[in-house]
Amino acid sequence: MPGSAIIPLCFLLLLESLSAQSMLLPVTQELFGTEAHGTLSAFGDFNADKQTDMFIVREKNTLMIFLADQKVPYFKPKVQLSLHEPVEITSVVPGDYNGDSQMDVLLTTTPENQPKKDVRLSAVIYWGYNQTLNIDNKTKLNSTFSDEPLIMDFNGDMVADIFYVASESKQPHILIGGNLNLDYTLNATNEMFIPHSHAFIDLNGDFTADLFLTTLSSKEIQFETWINKDGNYSSVTYVTKKPTDALLFGLSVFADFDGDGLQDHLLPVCEDVKCIKSSIYLVNPGSTQWINVLPDLRNKDTLWGFVAGDSLPPITLHIGDYNMDGYPDALAILRNTSGSNQQAFLLENVPCTNASCKSVGRMFSVYWEPSELNQIKDAAVATFFDIYEDGILDVIVLSKGSQSNDFSISAFKNNFEADAYFVKVIVLSGLCSNDCPNDAKPFGVNQPGPYIRYTTVDSNGNQKNASVGQLSQSAHSALQLPYNVLGLGRSANFLDHLFVGIPRAMGEMAVRKQEWTAIIPNSQLIVIPYRHDFPRSWSAKLYLTPSNIVLLTAIALIGVCVFILTIIGILHWQEKKADDREKRQEAHRFHFDAM
Repeated sequence: MPGSAIIPLCFLLLLESLSAQSMLLPVTQELFGTEAHGTLSAFGDFNADKQTDMFIVREKNTLMIFLADQKVPYFKPKVQLSLHEPVEITSVVPGDYNGDSQMDVLLTTTPENQPKKDVRLSAVIYWGYNQTLNIDNKTKLNSTFSDEPLIMDFNGDMVADIFYVASESKQPHILIGGNLNLDYTLNATNEMFIPHSHAFIDLNGDFTADLFLTTLSSKEIQFETWINKDGNYSSVTYVTKKPTDALLFGLSVFADFDGDGLQDHLLPVCEDVKCIKSSIYLVNPGSTQWINVLPDLRNKDTLWGFVAGDSLPPITLHIGDYNMDGYPDALAILRNTSGSNQQAFLLENVPCTNASCKSVGRMFSVYWEPSELNQIKDAAVATFFDIYEDGILDVIVLSKGSQSNDFSISAFKNNFEADAYFVKVIVLSGLCSNDCPNDAKPFGVNQPGPYIRYTTVDSNGNQKNASVGQLSQSAHSALQLPYNVLGLGRSANFLDHLFVGIPRAMGEMAVRKQEWTAIIPNSQLIVIPYRHDFPRSWSAKLYLTPSNIVLLTAIALIGVCVFILTIIGILHWQEKKADDREKRQEAHRFHFDAM
C-alpha cells in the first residue's frame, strides 16, 4: 500500500515546518519563576549532581548560586553569599583551588565607585565544603590585581592556578593552587593589555594547553602565543599583529571555525570609534593573515554594529554549535547605528559566499529573521546554555531591567528540530576516583585546559573533524560552559575516534592523551583522568541522551501502525459484510430448493 506512509510523512513535515517557524521559545518563567534578575557570572556543577548550576550576582555584592532542580522552577537560589562590605563583585570563577575535589569560588571585588583608571581588584577564595559556602571560610590573596584573572593549570596537577597581573608591579604572575604559596613570574617583556582576553588552550594540535596573551607593544595591541614545550612556558613562540583596519578591539575567542580539528582565533573589531563599520576577523595560529568572516552587518536599509564604550562591557562573542552541524556559531550584541536600540543576534556559521573569506571556506551570517531575541530591548549579554541537559544549546540573554542594579534574565529554549546529532563531553579533574576526601563526589569541579577532538565519517563518506578547548577563558563575562557540545551534523554514525588531552606536568615530555572509539551519537561522556600521568587508566562514563528524532520516529511508526490497523479493520468489515450477504443468499437458495 504506497499510500500508507503519506499521513506520517505529512505529519513529520508539519512538525518540521512548525519548528522552523519558532526556533526560540521563551521559558524564563519555567526556569526562574520570579527570580529572573541579576548578573549571570559563571556556570558550574556546584553540588556535584551532574547538572549545571548558575552563579548570579545580585545588587553588585551578593552571590547567589541557582541549583538545577527537577521541578518547576528548574533553577532555585539555594546558596547565598553576601559581602558585608562596600564593594562590588567584578568576576566569579568557580574551581577547585585546593585539590579536595570540591568546588570553591574565587571572587574579585573593587571598592564602590572606584575610578576605572585606577583598577585594583581584591581577590578572595571562598572554600566549598559539602556543597556549601561559608562567609568566614575564605582566603584573601595578598596581591591586588590590575585586571580580572585567567584560571589555568600551569603545572599540570589538575588543581586550578591563577594567572594575574599585580597592580603594584604590572608583571604577570601565576599563583599555584593547592597551598597558594608558590608564585611564578612569567618572563614577559610586554605590558598586558586591559581588558585582556588571555586564554589557556591548545593552539598547535598536540593536546597540551598553551598560553595565549593579549599584550601592548609600543602602544599597539598584539597577540602572543606561548607554546607549552616539555611542560614549560619559557618564551613567546610567535606574535600576531593586530588587523590593519581595526581601531577598537573586542575580546578574542577561540573555536574550530572551519572544522579542520584546530582552533582558530576570532576577533571582533570596529574600524571607527562609533563602530559603524564592524567586522569579525579570523587568523589561524602561527599565521599573520587576518580574514574577515563577518563582512556584512546590513539588514535591508539598516546598518548594525558592535556596542563599544568606556562604560560598557567589552565587545564579546559567545561561541556554541546552535544547529549541531559541526561548525560553531556565535551570539553577539549589535546596535542599530542610526538609533539607540541594541539587541542580541545569532551569527550562523555558513559556507563562504564572499571573496574575503574564500581561503577559510566559512563565514558568519547574521540571522535577521524576526525571533524572540528581537523582543529583548537593551540587551547587554547573550550566551549559550544547555538548559534541559539534552545536548541542545539554548540561549540566555541579560538586558537592562526595571531594577537599577540588576539585569533582567531571559531564557529561550532552542526548538531546532533537524535530524542532527551531537556528543557532549566533560573532563573532570581526576584527583580521586572512588575514594575522594570528605566523601566528595568525583563529579562537578570545573577544570580548565582539557582539549577534545573527534574524527568521524559523515553521511557522504567524507572525513569530518572538530575540536574544542574546555574552559579556556574565565575573565570579562566569558561565561564558558564546564562541558563541551560538539555537533555531528546529519551523520548518525558512531564516532570513529574521540581524543581527550590534559595539561602535562612541568618538565614532562610525554603528552597526556587518551583515545576512545565507537562513541554513540547523542551521548554524554564524562571523562575522569585518574591517574593523570597514566592515560590508559582513565575512565569514561557514557550517558545516552535520546533525541527528538527518536520521538518523531516513534510517532511516525505509531502513525503507520494506526493507518495499517485502520485499513485492516476496513477490509475485515467489508469481508464480514460480504460473508453475511453470501449466507443470506445461501439460506434463500436452500428454502427455494426445498419447495
